[in-house]
Amino acid sequence: MDDDLRVTDDIALPRTELAWRFSRSGGPGGQSVNTTDSRVELRFDLAATGALPEPLKARALERLASRLVDGVLSVVVSEHRSQLQNRRAAEERLAATIALAIAPPPRPRKRTKPSKGAVERRLTDKRRTALRKQERRRPSE
Repeated sequence: MDDDLRVTDDIALPRTELAWRFSRSGGPGGQSVNTTDSRVELRFDLAATGALPEPLKARALERLASRLVDGVLSVVVSEHRSQLQNRRAAEERLAATIALAIAPPPRPRKRTKPSKGAVERRLTDKRRTALRKQERRRPSE
């Protein structure tokens, strides 16, 4: 389990389920711009993985539905010049994305009522504003 990609304290993705693809980065570069494959695409088949328990996998599939293509999550990184740095950034981004997707939903908000003092202050300010605007009007005869 030492070689796996850590997502949370108790969940890790086996590196054998990660698929890598490398290509040339776009944009300006230096002498090695046309020879170095520094752009990294990391693909993880979320629908077919056995690394996640079924309820967490279902939650992740639902939350990441707009980012998945045939159940596969893809992360593309080309922000560094070095392929190694881009690989590390892609792994971190994939782990963070999956950790966010499997996180439990937030507790529902408990509805509260404004205090009596707050209601009174709001109504007093409202009356004061209405009176101010009424005084600006042209006198009616």
